[in-house]
Amino acid sequence: MKKFKMNLQLFSLNTFIPQLWSAQLLTSLKKSLIYGQESITNRNYQGEISSYGDTVKIHAIGAVTVGDYTKNTDMTKPQTLTGSETTLVIDQSKYFNFQIDDIDKAQQNPKVMAEAMNESAYALRNTADQFLAGRMVAGMKAEHTIGSDSAPKVATKEDAIDYLVDLGVILDEANIPEDGRFVVIPPFYHALIEKSDKWQHTETGVDIIKNGYVGRMAGFDVYKSNNVPNTEKAKYKIIAGHPMATTYAEQINEVEGYRPESRFADAVKGLHLYGAKVVRPEALAMLVVNKA
Repeated sequence: MKKFKMNLQLFSLNTFIPQLWSAQLLTSLKKSLIYGQESITNRNYQGEISSYGDTVKIHAIGAVTVGDYTKNTDMTKPQTLTGSETTLVIDQSKYFNFQIDDIDKAQQNPKVMAEAMNESAYALRNTADQFLAGRMVAGMKAEHTIGSDSAPKVATKEDAIDYLVDLGVILDEANIPEDGRFVVIPPFYHALIEKSDKWQHTETGVDIIKNGYVGRMAGFDVYKSNNVPNTEKAKYKIIAGHPMATTYAEQINEVEGYRPESRFADAVKGLHLYGAKVVRPEALAMLVVNKA
């Protein structure tokens, strides 16, 4: 019996390559994220993390002064640029740990391990998305918010799109680029937009493969998600903005395949590390809204 168990272990785990499964899991995770996809957050510092607690110093340069040039006249001395520094901390650490019994494995599709890894990515997604949305809300400028927890707006099909236009105005006045703007809405708000006479659905020039993408409206790529921050199905925080606002870094770390001591099964465990920081709060705007 011991010899059989040892052979089974070698057969099961010799084909397990942690680097490949880690890459597949990270790819699946990226495809399933809403707030974490690159059309909503940037990953400028993705390659600079390796373990929990890592920090990345982010330097921002101040505005450059533009002056009038006069022929045959010396310019002023070069401006000394000022800057600011902020820190991205990898402060989130989530794990997964699952097993597939040998009996089940023999009776199921040979791709069961790949399917299990995809399920792991889906399970990790909600936690990461909720964290990201929460960081965006926490980094929001008060003057960029329409409505509040104490006085949320109540949207109808007549004014749902008007509120998106108002969010766009906030970003316009902050000189945020129009190209690449996004807004993430809950399902009930999407339904209001669909019922509105103002809604003109178009996919022109847009990659509709993006996860959660439902169309363009009021200058935004519109995404639908059940992870829009809310308080007991009220006070929904609809976040709009540009990917420059929030930086996100993640890593699938320590993926291991093993045989549980007390089971005839293949098991896989791994660690998901990530962190996020609002680095350009002026590139975010928010609507706090209740259902009608």
